[in-house]
Amino acid sequence: MNRTVRLHSFGFSESRTYPVAALFIVANLILPQLFHLIPQGGVTWLPIYFFTLVAAYKFGWRVGLLTAVASPLLNSALFGMPHAAALPAILLKSVLLAVIAGAVASRKAGASLPALMAVVLGYQVTGCLGEWIMKADFTAACQDFRIGIPGMLLQIIGGWALINYMPDRH
Repeated sequence: MNRTVRLHSFGFSESRTYPVAALFIVANLILPQLFHLIPQGGVTWLPIYFFTLVAAYKFGWRVGLLTAVASPLLNSALFGMPHAAALPAILLKSVLLAVIAGAVASRKAGASLPALMAVVLGYQVTGCLGEWIMKADFTAACQDFRIGIPGMLLQIIGGWALINYMPDRH
């Protein structure tokens, strides 16, 4: 189901880019803390990526990129999760997510479930390959496909709902 939704592409020189990114960064600080209350909640639900997807798809790759980089770094510094050793792979996937989501959104009139599925599979497959190169361990690199399917579904379905039904005041 496609719904007409306004998508934006905020630039780095626009003052509104930074408050919008800050909201998504704060959301990406809170959501992982909630999911870490559940045993294995982080690796199962992949919450660090959720608001990066929404930010990049709804407001463009630049807002997504700010969210993608700041969220994992701040979460690690403030809460110790993700662990510093996991940051390179998480940052890689976060940046890929922001770029892919922004690119797909710029070519679509709205947010559809197939488009969001393509975004999530795109960053996960590419990120898995990058992580495999980094870790030289295919099984560890593909952990999200073994454990994180609920999180990918949350990103696709929850992201679709939030992008399509988020109030638009910009």
